[in-house]
Amino acid sequence: MPEPSGPAAFGAPGRSIVLVGLPGAGKSAIGKRLAQRLGLPFRDADSEIEAAAGMPITEIFARYGETHFRDGERRVIARLISGPPIVLAAGGGAYADARTRRAVRESGAIALWLRCPLPVLIRRVAGREHRPMFLNAEPTEVLRHLMATRHPLFAEADITVDCSDESPEYTTRRVAEAIAGWVPPQRLPVRLGDRGYDILVGPGLLAQAGGLIAPAIPARRAVVVTDTIVGPLHLPALRAGLAAAGIAVATEIAVPAGEASKGMARLTEVLETMLAAGVDRRTTVIALGGGVVGDLAGFAAAVALRGLPFVQVPTTLLAQVDSSVGGKTGVNLAAGKNLAGAFHQPRIVLADTATLATLPPRELRAGYAEVAKHGLLQGPLWDWCEANGRAVVAGDHAALAHAVIESCKLKSTVVAEDEREESVEGGRALLNLGHTFAHAFEAECGYGGELLHGEAVGVGLGLAAALSARLGHCSQELPGRVMQHLADCGMPARIRDLRRRFTVEALLGRMAKDKKVRDGAMRFVLLRGPGDAFTSADVPRETVAGLLRDEGGV
Repeated sequence: MPEPSGPAAFGAPGRSIVLVGLPGAGKSAIGKRLAQRLGLPFRDADSEIEAAAGMPITEIFARYGETHFRDGERRVIARLISGPPIVLAAGGGAYADARTRRAVRESGAIALWLRCPLPVLIRRVAGREHRPMFLNAEPTEVLRHLMATRHPLFAEADITVDCSDESPEYTTRRVAEAIAGWVPPQRLPVRLGDRGYDILVGPGLLAQAGGLIAPAIPARRAVVVTDTIVGPLHLPALRAGLAAAGIAVATEIAVPAGEASKGMARLTEVLETMLAAGVDRRTTVIALGGGVVGDLAGFAAAVALRGLPFVQVPTTLLAQVDSSVGGKTGVNLAAGKNLAGAFHQPRIVLADTATLATLPPRELRAGYAEVAKHGLLQGPLWDWCEANGRAVVAGDHAALAHAVIESCKLKSTVVAEDEREESVEGGRALLNLGHTFAHAFEAECGYGGELLHGEAVGVGLGLAAALSARLGHCSQELPGRVMQHLADCGMPARIRDLRRRFTVEALLGRMAKDKKVRDGAMRFVLLRGPGDAFTSADVPRETVAGLLRDEGGV
Protein backbone atom coordinates (compact mmCIF):
# COMPACT_ATOMS: atom_id res chain seq x y z
CA MET A 1 0.00 0.00 0.00
CA PRO A 2 1.45 3.44 -0.87
CA GLU A 3 2.45 5.67 2.01
CA PRO A 4 -0.11 8.41 2.66
CA SER A 5 0.87 11.91 1.65
CA GLY A 6 -0.63 15.36 1.49
CA PRO A 7 -2.10 17.42 4.35
CA ALA A 8 -4.07 14.44 5.69
CA ALA A 9 -0.92 12.38 6.29
CA PHE A 10 0.72 14.52 8.95
CA GLY A 11 -1.45 17.60 9.06
CA ALA A 12 -0.11 20.63 7.19
CA PRO A 13 0.32 23.27 9.89
CA GLY A 14 -1.44 26.12 8.09
CA ARG A 15 1.66 28.29 8.01
CA SER A 16 4.97 28.36 6.21
CA ILE A 17 7.86 26.10 7.20
CA VAL A 18 11.36 27.53 6.93
CA LEU A 19 14.15 24.95 6.92
CA VAL A 20 17.44 26.24 8.31
CA GLY A 21 20.84 24.66 8.84
CA LEU A 22 24.42 24.63 7.69
CA PRO A 23 25.48 23.94 4.09
CA GLY A 24 25.00 20.25 3.47
CA ALA A 25 22.18 19.82 5.99
CA GLY A 26 19.80 18.84 3.19
CA LYS A 27 17.45 21.83 3.27
CA SER A 28 16.61 21.65 -0.44
CA ALA A 29 16.46 17.86 -0.70
CA ILE A 30 14.31 17.52 2.41
CA GLY A 31 12.30 20.63 1.61
CA LYS A 32 11.15 19.35 -1.78
CA ARG A 33 10.06 16.02 -0.33
CA LEU A 34 8.38 17.69 2.66
CA ALA A 35 6.45 20.08 0.43
CA GLN A 36 5.17 17.17 -1.65
CA ARG A 37 4.18 15.25 1.47
CA LEU A 38 2.30 18.23 2.93
CA GLY A 39 0.81 19.41 -0.34
CA LEU A 40 2.54 22.80 -0.16
CA PRO A 41 4.62 24.72 -2.73
CA PHE A 42 8.41 24.53 -2.35
CA ARG A 43 10.74 27.50 -2.69
CA ASP A 44 14.52 27.72 -2.44
CA ALA A 45 15.72 31.10 -1.14
CA ASP A 46 19.06 30.95 -2.98
CA SER A 47 17.34 30.17 -6.30
CA GLU A 48 14.84 32.96 -5.75
CA ILE A 49 17.67 35.43 -5.02
CA GLU A 50 19.62 34.41 -8.10
CA ALA A 51 16.51 34.74 -10.27
CA ALA A 52 15.72 38.17 -8.86
CA ALA A 53 19.31 39.43 -9.22
CA GLY A 54 19.93 37.79 -12.58
CA MET A 55 23.32 36.48 -11.44
CA PRO A 56 24.79 33.68 -9.30
CA ILE A 57 25.25 34.18 -5.58
CA THR A 58 29.04 34.06 -5.99
CA GLU A 59 28.83 37.04 -8.31
CA ILE A 60 26.54 38.96 -5.91
CA PHE A 61 29.11 38.41 -3.15
CA ALA A 62 32.00 39.42 -5.42
CA ARG A 63 30.33 42.58 -6.70
CA TYR A 64 28.45 43.86 -3.67
CA GLY A 65 29.70 42.02 -0.59
CA GLU A 66 27.92 39.96 2.06
CA THR A 67 26.07 42.85 3.72
CA HIS A 68 24.29 43.69 0.47
CA PHE A 69 23.51 40.02 -0.11
CA ARG A 70 22.05 39.52 3.40
CA ASP A 71 19.81 42.57 2.99
CA GLY A 72 18.44 41.19 -0.25
CA GLU A 73 18.13 37.71 1.19
CA ARG A 74 16.07 38.99 4.12
CA ARG A 75 13.71 40.88 1.81
CA VAL A 76 13.24 37.85 -0.43
CA ILE A 77 12.53 35.52 2.52
CA ALA A 78 10.11 38.02 4.09
CA ARG A 79 8.24 38.28 0.79
CA LEU A 80 8.05 34.52 0.28
CA ILE A 81 6.65 33.75 3.74
CA SER A 82 4.22 36.68 3.77
CA GLY A 83 1.83 34.88 1.43
CA PRO A 84 0.11 31.48 1.52
CA PRO A 85 1.94 28.66 3.32
CA ILE A 86 5.04 27.23 1.63
CA VAL A 87 8.04 25.11 2.47
CA LEU A 88 11.13 27.31 2.15
CA ALA A 89 14.75 26.19 2.14
CA ALA A 90 16.68 29.13 3.55
CA GLY A 91 20.30 29.80 2.66
CA GLY A 92 22.91 28.46 5.06
CA GLY A 93 23.59 31.86 6.60
CA ALA A 94 20.10 33.35 6.33
CA TYR A 95 18.87 32.43 9.80
CA ALA A 96 22.15 33.62 11.32
CA ASP A 97 21.05 37.18 10.50
CA ALA A 98 19.09 38.65 13.46
CA ARG A 99 16.73 40.60 11.22
CA THR A 100 15.89 37.50 9.18
CA ARG A 101 15.22 35.50 12.35
CA ARG A 102 12.92 38.26 13.52
CA ALA A 103 11.13 38.37 10.16
CA VAL A 104 10.53 34.61 10.28
CA ARG A 105 9.31 34.79 13.87
CA GLU A 106 6.97 37.73 13.24
CA SER A 107 5.51 36.12 10.12
CA GLY A 108 4.24 33.18 12.13
CA ALA A 109 6.25 30.70 10.07
CA ILE A 110 7.70 27.60 11.73
CA ALA A 111 11.50 27.57 11.73
CA LEU A 112 12.91 24.02 11.66
CA TRP A 113 16.62 23.37 12.16
CA LEU A 114 18.15 20.38 10.38
CA ARG A 115 21.09 19.72 12.71
CA CYS A 116 23.80 17.49 11.22
CA PRO A 117 27.10 16.27 12.71
CA LEU A 118 30.34 17.50 11.17
CA PRO A 119 31.38 14.27 9.36
CA VAL A 120 28.05 14.17 7.52
CA LEU A 121 28.33 17.80 6.47
CA ILE A 122 31.90 17.32 5.23
CA ARG A 123 30.84 14.49 2.93
CA ARG A 124 27.85 16.40 1.64
CA VAL A 125 29.65 19.66 0.79
CA ALA A 126 32.27 17.89 -1.33
CA GLY A 127 32.21 19.49 -4.75
CA ARG A 128 30.69 22.77 -3.57
CA GLU A 129 33.86 24.80 -3.96
CA HIS A 130 31.88 27.26 -6.07
CA ARG A 131 29.98 28.48 -3.00
CA PRO A 132 31.40 31.76 -1.65
CA MET A 133 32.36 30.49 1.79
CA PHE A 134 34.32 27.54 0.41
CA LEU A 135 36.38 29.47 -2.16
CA ASN A 136 40.07 28.93 -1.45
CA ALA A 137 39.28 27.45 1.97
CA GLU A 138 39.46 24.08 3.70
CA PRO A 139 35.81 22.86 4.02
CA THR A 140 36.37 21.15 7.37
CA GLU A 141 37.69 24.32 9.00
CA VAL A 142 34.95 26.40 7.42
CA LEU A 143 32.26 24.06 8.76
CA ARG A 144 33.80 23.95 12.24
CA HIS A 145 33.75 27.73 12.34
CA LEU A 146 30.17 27.86 11.08
CA MET A 147 29.04 25.35 13.69
CA ALA A 148 30.60 27.42 16.45
CA THR A 149 29.07 30.68 15.28
CA ARG A 150 25.74 29.65 13.80
CA HIS A 151 24.52 26.75 15.94
CA PRO A 152 23.72 29.06 18.90
CA LEU A 153 21.62 31.17 16.51
CA PHE A 154 19.90 28.19 14.90
CA ALA A 155 18.86 27.18 18.44
CA GLU A 156 16.21 29.89 18.20
CA ALA A 157 14.32 27.73 15.69
CA ASP A 158 10.98 26.34 16.83
CA ILE A 159 11.85 22.71 16.08
CA THR A 160 15.17 20.87 15.89
CA VAL A 161 15.56 17.57 14.03
CA ASP A 162 18.90 15.75 14.28
CA CYS A 163 19.97 14.23 10.96
CA SER A 164 22.58 11.64 10.04
CA ASP A 165 23.47 9.60 6.98
CA GLU A 166 19.93 8.25 6.75
CA SER A 167 18.05 8.48 3.46
CA PRO A 168 16.33 11.77 2.52
CA GLU A 169 12.98 9.97 2.55
CA TYR A 170 13.50 8.77 6.12
CA THR A 171 14.62 12.22 7.30
CA THR A 172 11.64 13.79 5.58
CA ARG A 173 9.29 11.47 7.41
CA ARG A 174 10.88 12.36 10.75
CA VAL A 175 10.64 16.07 9.92
CA ALA A 176 6.95 15.70 9.03
CA GLU A 177 6.31 13.81 12.26
CA ALA A 178 8.13 16.49 14.28
CA ILE A 179 5.98 19.20 12.70
CA ALA A 180 2.76 17.24 13.25
CA GLY A 181 3.66 16.61 16.91
CA TRP A 182 4.88 20.12 17.65
CA VAL A 183 2.77 22.06 20.15
CA PRO A 184 3.94 25.67 20.32
CA PRO A 185 3.89 27.33 23.72
CA GLN A 186 1.02 29.68 24.44
CA ARG A 187 2.35 33.21 23.98
CA LEU A 188 0.56 35.90 25.97
CA PRO A 189 1.64 39.52 25.49
CA VAL A 190 1.97 42.02 28.34
CA ARG A 191 1.36 45.26 26.48
CA LEU A 192 3.57 47.91 28.07
CA GLY A 193 4.87 49.70 24.98
CA ASP A 194 8.62 49.43 24.61
CA ARG A 195 8.77 47.58 27.94
CA GLY A 196 6.25 44.97 26.86
CA TYR A 197 7.10 41.29 26.89
CA ASP A 198 5.64 37.86 26.32
CA ILE A 199 4.61 35.16 28.77
CA LEU A 200 5.26 31.72 27.30
CA VAL A 201 3.32 28.82 28.80
CA GLY A 202 3.84 25.16 27.97
CA PRO A 203 5.79 22.00 28.79
CA GLY A 204 9.48 21.55 27.96
CA LEU A 205 10.43 25.22 27.86
CA LEU A 206 13.56 24.77 30.01
CA ALA A 207 15.20 22.69 27.27
CA GLN A 208 14.48 25.50 24.78
CA ALA A 209 15.23 28.32 27.18
CA GLY A 210 18.25 29.72 25.36
CA GLY A 211 16.52 29.96 22.01
CA LEU A 212 13.41 31.50 23.57
CA ILE A 213 15.28 33.98 25.76
CA ALA A 214 17.98 35.08 23.31
CA PRO A 215 15.75 37.33 21.13
CA ALA A 216 14.58 39.20 24.23
CA ILE A 217 17.93 40.05 25.84
CA PRO A 218 20.73 42.41 24.79
CA ALA A 219 23.65 39.96 25.04
CA ARG A 220 24.20 36.22 25.43
CA ARG A 221 25.49 36.49 28.96
CA ALA A 222 23.58 35.82 32.18
CA VAL A 223 23.62 34.99 35.86
CA VAL A 224 21.13 32.50 37.28
CA VAL A 225 19.55 32.86 40.71
CA THR A 226 17.76 29.81 42.10
CA ASP A 227 17.32 28.09 45.45
CA THR A 228 18.72 24.97 47.06
CA ILE A 229 15.64 22.86 46.26
CA VAL A 230 14.86 24.03 42.72
CA GLY A 231 18.49 24.09 41.58
CA PRO A 232 19.14 20.33 41.72
CA LEU A 233 15.78 19.64 40.05
CA HIS A 234 15.77 22.10 37.17
CA LEU A 235 19.11 23.90 36.84
CA PRO A 236 20.71 21.16 34.67
CA ALA A 237 17.93 21.47 32.06
CA LEU A 238 18.11 25.26 32.09
CA ARG A 239 21.89 25.19 31.88
CA ALA A 240 21.77 22.93 28.82
CA GLY A 241 19.06 25.06 27.22
CA LEU A 242 21.09 28.22 27.67
CA ALA A 243 24.29 26.59 26.40
CA ALA A 244 22.57 25.43 23.21
CA ALA A 245 21.94 29.07 22.32
CA GLY A 246 25.41 30.20 23.34
CA ILE A 247 24.25 32.05 26.46
CA ALA A 248 27.22 32.06 28.82
CA VAL A 249 26.42 31.85 32.53
CA ALA A 250 28.76 34.08 34.53
CA THR A 251 27.68 32.58 37.85
CA GLU A 252 24.92 30.49 39.43
CA ILE A 253 23.61 31.58 42.83
CA ALA A 254 21.55 29.22 44.98
CA VAL A 255 19.90 30.78 48.04
CA PRO A 256 18.31 28.76 50.84
CA ALA A 257 14.75 27.77 49.94
CA GLY A 258 11.93 29.57 51.70
CA GLU A 259 10.55 33.00 52.52
CA ALA A 260 13.41 33.69 54.95
CA SER A 261 15.70 34.30 51.95
CA LYS A 262 13.60 37.29 50.91
CA GLY A 263 15.47 39.79 53.08
CA MET A 264 18.03 42.57 52.81
CA ALA A 265 20.92 40.43 54.05
CA ARG A 266 20.36 37.82 51.34
CA LEU A 267 19.85 40.55 48.73
CA THR A 268 23.25 41.97 49.59
CA GLU A 269 24.88 38.55 49.23
CA VAL A 270 23.30 38.06 45.80
CA LEU A 271 24.44 41.50 44.64
CA GLU A 272 28.00 40.98 45.86
CA THR A 273 28.21 37.58 44.14
CA MET A 274 26.87 38.98 40.88
CA LEU A 275 29.31 41.89 40.86
CA ALA A 276 32.24 39.63 41.76
CA ALA A 277 31.37 37.57 38.67
CA GLY A 278 31.90 40.64 36.49
CA VAL A 279 28.34 41.43 35.39
CA ASP A 280 27.81 44.47 33.22
CA ARG A 281 24.67 46.28 32.13
CA ARG A 282 24.07 43.83 29.29
CA THR A 283 24.16 40.80 31.60
CA THR A 284 20.73 39.29 32.19
CA VAL A 285 19.57 38.05 35.59
CA ILE A 286 17.55 34.84 35.24
CA ALA A 287 15.30 33.83 38.15
CA LEU A 288 14.72 30.06 38.28
CA GLY A 289 12.32 29.14 41.04
CA GLY A 290 9.23 30.24 42.90
CA GLY A 291 7.99 33.59 44.09
CA VAL A 292 10.77 34.11 46.62
CA VAL A 293 13.50 33.62 44.03
CA GLY A 294 11.66 35.75 41.48
CA ASP A 295 11.12 38.64 43.91
CA LEU A 296 14.68 38.48 45.24
CA ALA A 297 16.42 38.10 41.87
CA GLY A 298 14.17 40.73 40.30
CA PHE A 299 15.01 43.26 43.00
CA ALA A 300 18.70 42.46 42.59
CA ALA A 301 18.36 43.05 38.84
CA ALA A 302 16.54 46.32 39.48
CA VAL A 303 19.26 47.79 41.68
CA ALA A 304 22.51 46.22 40.41
CA LEU A 305 24.37 48.78 38.30
CA ARG A 306 21.08 50.76 38.38
CA GLY A 307 19.26 48.11 36.42
CA LEU A 308 20.01 44.85 34.59
CA PRO A 309 17.82 42.90 32.15
CA PHE A 310 15.71 40.31 33.93
CA VAL A 311 14.03 37.03 32.93
CA GLN A 312 11.53 35.02 34.96
CA VAL A 313 11.55 31.22 34.77
CA PRO A 314 8.95 30.31 37.42
CA THR A 315 8.79 26.71 38.61
CA THR A 316 5.91 26.83 41.12
CA LEU A 317 2.21 27.21 40.45
CA LEU A 318 2.05 30.35 42.56
CA ALA A 319 4.89 31.96 40.61
CA GLN A 320 3.55 30.88 37.21
CA VAL A 321 0.06 32.24 37.80
CA ASP A 322 0.98 35.38 39.70
CA SER A 323 4.31 36.61 41.02
CA SER A 324 6.39 36.16 37.85
CA VAL A 325 4.12 38.50 35.86
CA GLY A 326 3.90 42.23 36.35
CA GLY A 327 7.35 43.37 37.44
CA LYS A 328 6.80 43.62 41.20
CA THR A 329 10.06 42.73 42.97
CA GLY A 330 11.11 43.13 46.57
CA VAL A 331 12.10 41.77 49.93
CA ASN A 332 10.49 41.65 53.35
CA LEU A 333 11.35 43.85 56.30
CA ALA A 334 10.69 43.27 59.97
CA ALA A 335 7.77 45.67 59.66
CA GLY A 336 6.04 43.61 56.98
CA LYS A 337 5.87 41.86 53.64
CA ASN A 338 7.41 43.34 50.46
CA LEU A 339 8.04 46.75 52.05
CA ALA A 340 11.29 47.25 50.11
CA GLY A 341 11.21 46.72 46.38
CA ALA A 342 10.92 48.12 42.87
CA PHE A 343 8.87 47.76 39.72
CA HIS A 344 11.19 46.03 37.25
CA GLN A 345 9.56 44.28 34.32
CA PRO A 346 11.09 41.06 32.96
CA ARG A 347 12.12 40.76 29.32
CA ILE A 348 10.25 37.45 29.00
CA VAL A 349 8.54 34.90 31.27
CA LEU A 350 8.96 31.16 30.60
CA ALA A 351 6.35 29.16 32.50
CA ASP A 352 7.37 25.54 31.91
CA THR A 353 4.34 23.64 33.13
CA ALA A 354 6.33 20.39 33.27
CA THR A 355 8.16 21.73 36.33
CA LEU A 356 4.89 21.65 38.29
CA ALA A 357 5.11 17.85 38.40
CA THR A 358 7.99 18.16 40.89
CA LEU A 359 6.07 20.31 43.39
CA PRO A 360 5.22 18.86 46.80
CA PRO A 361 1.42 18.63 47.26
CA ARG A 362 1.42 21.38 49.87
CA GLU A 363 3.16 23.80 47.49
CA LEU A 364 0.75 22.94 44.69
CA ARG A 365 -2.25 23.57 46.93
CA ALA A 366 -0.77 26.84 48.15
CA GLY A 367 -0.24 28.04 44.59
CA TYR A 368 -3.83 27.23 43.75
CA ALA A 369 -4.98 29.99 46.14
CA GLU A 370 -3.79 32.56 43.60
CA VAL A 371 -5.76 30.77 40.86
CA ALA A 372 -8.87 30.94 43.05
CA LYS A 373 -8.18 34.64 43.62
CA HIS A 374 -8.05 35.23 39.88
CA GLY A 375 -11.27 33.28 39.54
CA LEU A 376 -13.06 35.54 42.02
CA LEU A 377 -11.76 38.59 40.18
CA GLN A 378 -12.62 37.35 36.70
CA GLY A 379 -15.98 35.63 37.29
CA PRO A 380 -16.30 32.75 34.81
CA LEU A 381 -12.92 31.46 35.97
CA TRP A 382 -14.39 31.09 39.47
CA ASP A 383 -17.07 28.75 38.09
CA TRP A 384 -14.27 26.78 36.41
CA CYS A 385 -12.35 26.68 39.71
CA GLU A 386 -15.31 25.27 41.61
CA ALA A 387 -15.64 22.55 38.97
CA ASN A 388 -11.94 21.82 38.43
CA GLY A 389 -9.99 23.03 41.46
CA ARG A 390 -9.54 19.55 42.88
CA ALA A 391 -8.08 18.40 39.54
CA VAL A 392 -5.58 21.26 39.68
CA VAL A 393 -4.32 20.40 43.17
CA ALA A 394 -4.21 16.72 42.16
CA GLY A 395 -1.70 17.65 39.44
CA ASP A 396 -3.88 17.11 36.35
CA HIS A 397 -1.79 18.43 33.44
CA ALA A 398 -4.65 19.89 31.41
CA ALA A 399 -6.21 21.57 34.43
CA LEU A 400 -2.87 23.03 35.50
CA ALA A 401 -2.18 24.40 32.02
CA HIS A 402 -5.63 25.99 31.86
CA ALA A 403 -5.18 27.54 35.31
CA VAL A 404 -1.81 29.05 34.36
CA ILE A 405 -2.95 30.39 31.00
CA GLU A 406 -6.20 31.94 32.25
CA SER A 407 -4.48 33.47 35.28
CA CYS A 408 -1.76 34.97 33.10
CA LYS A 409 -4.36 36.37 30.70
CA LEU A 410 -6.10 38.14 33.55
CA LYS A 411 -2.97 39.45 35.18
CA SER A 412 -1.33 40.63 31.95
CA THR A 413 -4.44 42.65 31.10
CA VAL A 414 -4.58 44.25 34.55
CA VAL A 415 -0.85 45.05 34.57
CA ALA A 416 -1.02 46.63 31.13
CA GLU A 417 -3.78 48.96 32.32
CA ASP A 418 -2.23 49.90 35.67
CA GLU A 419 1.43 48.89 35.73
CA ARG A 420 2.49 50.68 38.92
CA GLU A 421 -0.75 50.30 40.88
CA GLU A 422 -1.52 54.01 40.58
CA SER A 423 -5.23 53.76 39.81
CA VAL A 424 -7.24 55.55 42.48
CA GLU A 425 -9.84 52.80 42.51
CA GLY A 426 -9.59 49.26 41.19
CA GLY A 427 -6.84 48.60 38.67
CA ARG A 428 -3.89 46.53 39.77
CA ALA A 429 -4.84 46.96 43.42
CA LEU A 430 -7.62 44.42 42.83
CA LEU A 431 -4.94 41.74 42.51
CA ASN A 432 -4.43 42.18 46.27
CA LEU A 433 -7.74 40.47 47.02
CA GLY A 434 -7.20 38.67 50.33
CA HIS A 435 -3.63 39.93 50.66
CA THR A 436 -4.18 42.55 53.38
CA PHE A 437 -5.18 39.70 55.69
CA ALA A 438 -2.60 37.29 54.24
CA HIS A 439 0.39 39.58 54.72
CA ALA A 440 -0.58 40.11 58.36
CA PHE A 441 -0.61 36.35 59.00
CA GLU A 442 2.76 35.93 57.26
CA ALA A 443 4.38 38.75 59.20
CA GLU A 444 3.13 37.31 62.49
CA CYS A 445 4.58 33.90 61.56
CA GLY A 446 7.98 35.44 60.78
CA TYR A 447 8.51 34.08 57.23
CA GLY A 448 10.11 30.88 58.52
CA GLY A 449 8.04 28.43 56.47
CA GLU A 450 5.40 27.75 59.12
CA LEU A 451 2.83 29.38 56.82
CA LEU A 452 3.16 29.48 53.03
CA HIS A 453 2.16 32.61 51.15
CA GLY A 454 -0.56 30.79 49.23
CA GLU A 455 -1.98 29.31 52.42
CA ALA A 456 -2.22 32.78 53.89
CA VAL A 457 -3.85 34.06 50.70
CA GLY A 458 -6.43 31.26 50.83
CA VAL A 459 -7.50 32.24 54.34
CA GLY A 460 -7.43 35.87 53.24
CA LEU A 461 -9.82 35.17 50.38
CA GLY A 462 -12.38 33.72 52.76
CA LEU A 463 -12.00 36.69 55.08
CA ALA A 464 -12.32 39.17 52.20
CA ALA A 465 -15.57 37.51 51.12
CA ALA A 466 -16.84 37.43 54.71
CA LEU A 467 -15.97 41.10 55.23
CA SER A 468 -17.78 41.97 52.00
CA ALA A 469 -20.87 40.11 53.22
CA ARG A 470 -20.78 41.83 56.63
CA LEU A 471 -20.67 45.20 54.91
CA GLY A 472 -23.63 44.26 52.74
CA HIS A 473 -21.75 44.20 49.43
CA CYS A 474 -22.26 40.55 48.48
CA SER A 475 -24.57 37.66 49.27
CA GLN A 476 -24.31 35.99 52.65
CA GLU A 477 -23.77 32.74 50.80
CA LEU A 478 -20.52 33.71 49.03
CA PRO A 479 -18.10 33.44 52.01
CA GLY A 480 -19.27 29.89 52.67
CA ARG A 481 -18.76 28.97 49.01
CA VAL A 482 -15.22 30.36 49.01
CA MET A 483 -14.21 28.73 52.28
CA GLN A 484 -15.77 25.39 51.40
CA HIS A 485 -14.08 25.31 48.00
CA LEU A 486 -10.64 25.97 49.52
CA ALA A 487 -11.25 23.33 52.18
CA ASP A 488 -12.34 20.84 49.51
CA CYS A 489 -8.99 21.49 47.79
CA GLY A 490 -7.14 20.56 50.97
CA MET A 491 -6.22 24.08 52.07
CA PRO A 492 -6.70 25.93 55.35
CA ALA A 493 -9.78 28.07 54.82
CA ARG A 494 -10.26 29.87 58.15
CA ILE A 495 -8.04 31.35 60.82
CA ARG A 496 -8.86 28.47 63.14
CA ASP A 497 -7.49 26.05 60.50
CA LEU A 498 -3.98 27.49 60.84
CA ARG A 499 -1.38 25.85 63.04
CA ARG A 500 -1.08 28.68 65.53
CA ARG A 501 -3.25 31.28 67.19
CA PHE A 502 -3.26 34.97 66.27
CA THR A 503 -4.35 37.86 68.42
CA VAL A 504 -6.75 40.31 66.84
CA GLU A 505 -4.71 43.31 67.98
CA ALA A 506 -1.49 41.94 66.50
CA LEU A 507 -3.17 41.30 63.15
CA LEU A 508 -4.74 44.77 63.09
CA GLY A 509 -1.34 46.26 63.90
CA ARG A 510 0.23 44.44 60.94
CA MET A 511 -2.56 45.56 58.63
CA ALA A 512 -2.05 49.17 59.66
CA LYS A 513 1.52 48.93 58.29
CA ASP A 514 0.48 47.35 55.00
CA LYS A 515 1.85 49.18 51.96
CA LYS A 516 -1.71 49.70 50.65
CA VAL A 517 -2.58 51.94 53.60
CA ARG A 518 -3.40 55.51 52.50
CA ASP A 519 -3.60 58.46 54.87
CA GLY A 520 -3.67 56.06 57.80
CA ALA A 521 -6.72 54.17 56.52
CA MET A 522 -6.59 50.46 55.78
CA ARG A 523 -7.72 49.56 52.27
CA PHE A 524 -9.40 46.30 51.39
CA VAL A 525 -10.36 44.63 48.15
CA LEU A 526 -14.01 43.67 48.49
CA LEU A 527 -16.47 41.67 46.40
CA ARG A 528 -19.98 42.25 45.15
CA GLY A 529 -19.73 38.81 43.64
CA PRO A 530 -17.36 36.75 41.47
CA GLY A 531 -16.16 39.04 38.69
CA ASP A 532 -17.14 42.23 40.55
CA ALA A 533 -14.38 43.46 42.89
CA PHE A 534 -13.54 46.95 44.14
CA THR A 535 -11.24 48.67 46.64
CA SER A 536 -12.46 50.53 49.69
CA ALA A 537 -11.04 52.38 52.66
CA ASP A 538 -14.51 52.79 54.16
CA VAL A 539 -14.22 49.78 56.42
CA PRO A 540 -14.75 50.31 60.18
CA ARG A 541 -11.90 48.94 62.25
CA GLU A 542 -14.33 47.35 64.68
CA THR A 543 -15.97 45.40 61.84
CA VAL A 544 -12.59 43.94 60.86
CA ALA A 545 -11.81 43.17 64.50
CA GLY A 546 -15.15 41.44 64.99
CA LEU A 547 -14.63 39.34 61.87
CA LEU A 548 -11.14 38.27 62.94
CA ARG A 549 -12.44 37.32 66.36
CA ASP A 550 -15.36 35.33 64.98
CA GLU A 551 -13.12 33.46 62.54
CA GLY A 552 -10.63 32.30 65.15
CA GLY A 553 -8.56 35.27 66.29
CA VAL A 554 -8.09 35.75 70.02
